[in-house]
Amino acid sequence: QVQLVESGGGLVQAGGSLRLSCAASGSIFSFDIMSWYRQTPGKQRELVAVIRKGGTTVYEDSVKGRFTISTDNAKNTVYLQMNSLKPEDTGVYYCNAVQLPRAYNYWGQGTQVTVSS
Repeated sequence: QVQLVESGGGLVQAGGSLRLSCAASGSIFSFDIMSWYRQTPGKQRELVAVIRKGGTTVYEDSVKGRFTISTDNAKNTVYLQMNSLKPEDTGVYYCNAVQLPRAYNYWGQGTQVTVSS
């Protein structure tokens, strides 16, 4: 059973930084795609950043240049470094992992990020 555990959320002032971590129960080499999503009340969960097994990254337009997704294979962990945070970055951030070709999806429990103005 794959488990993803997020940590690193919290309350920060606008302009500040946070680093989210997502620790997997097994090797992250088993995942083809790892992503961070965020969800705010009344809105659908939205994709924030993606990293593929080969290292290719993709970012949602509003976070480009501010957020960086990365992995530490030795620690089986994926990170989301968030800089220059804005109040609109507030939400619950979820880690997601996908195994291809059958697209098995795994989710963490989420970590709250609150950015005050």
